[in-house]
Amino acid sequence: MKITRAAEERHVLTVTVDNEAGILARIAGMFTARGYNIDSLTVADITDNHAVSRITIVTHGPQNVVDQIRHQLERLVPVHKVVDLTENGPYVERELALIKVAGTGEKRVEALRVAEIFRARPVDTTTESFVFELTGAPDKIDSFVALMRELGLVEVGRTGIVGMIRGASEA
Repeated sequence: MKITRAAEERHVLTVTVDNEAGILARIAGMFTARGYNIDSLTVADITDNHAVSRITIVTHGPQNVVDQIRHQLERLVPVHKVVDLTENGPYVERELALIKVAGTGEKRVEALRVAEIFRARPVDTTTESFVFELTGAPDKIDSFVALMRELGLVEVGRTGIVGMIRGASEA
């Protein structure tokens, strides 16, 4: 039985791992071997001594599949902790995007106006183009990119999602 995307749930997983060569390949390989899709993947060193990294993975699947993913990740060495932010109450997620828009005249003026509304910051400007920096929820970035398509969108680069549990407790 094939499961449709509508029957699947979006999950944001954070994985704390030893920062060593090959761990990201092992995690990606686990997803590939089992036919799971990764919608977004970000990795960054999170300690002063560069010993630990945090990986944020966004995936879709029915709850039983996401539970299986979590358990399989927990069994990988050197994984310290796997947290499904989606299941742990309210959390914050953000993404960074660089959006290049080319245009002159009214389209250029309109691109600047829309960027101001979205709080996108121009980080590079020429007489023919802008590169805007935008941080926010993925839906906000999607909306901004859709509007920029009509105004001369040239290129989009996105970091992927980073998420964190709200409040004082650590995930």
